[in-house]
Amino acid sequence: MQSEGGDLNKETQHGPTRSWTSAAFSRQAGTEAIPGEVMRLAHREKLELCFSLESIADALPNVDRLKCLGTAKKIVPLLRDIHGFEERVIFPAYEAHLTPAEAKLASTSRLRIEHLEDQCFAGEVAETLLAIGHGDPIESAEAVGFMLRGFFEGLRRHIAFEREHVLPRIVISDEGPDA
Repeated sequence: MQSEGGDLNKETQHGPTRSWTSAAFSRQAGTEAIPGEVMRLAHREKLELCFSLESIADALPNVDRLKCLGTAKKIVPLLRDIHGFEERVIFPAYEAHLTPAEAKLASTSRLRIEHLEDQCFAGEVAETLLAIGHGDPIESAEAVGFMLRGFFEGLRRHIAFEREHVLPRIVISDEGPDA
């Protein structure tokens, strides 16, 4: 493996992690990024992606090719960057607030595995959307719709878990011990 400075990230295998979260959050808030707030921003961005994919799936076989191209272009880097941030910042903060019994559940290990699975699936979805966007015929609208729905429903479940279990602990961390 090569260093994070510019080559392969050992968790994602997709190149260096960009700091979209710091840049996006500081543009929005004008302050230093707070992990819980950045996680909420990441959830919003992933949900926007899900809505875009859902609208493409609903429109099949008569899709907006430019929307397919735009979605395909952002899907892999968006997930790679958000997952990298979660694994470096959010998960350690979450784990620091777990009780010993909760720590044995290995939730973050499962979430990391889901990240890898989502990123692999995202590559397949992006490839399909690029082909459609470039005018390739849709041989089976039902199969493409099933693929897109399987992907975005998995993302939504992942987000729901993080909102219910991870985010409340991170918000406690954001507020500090005196809150």
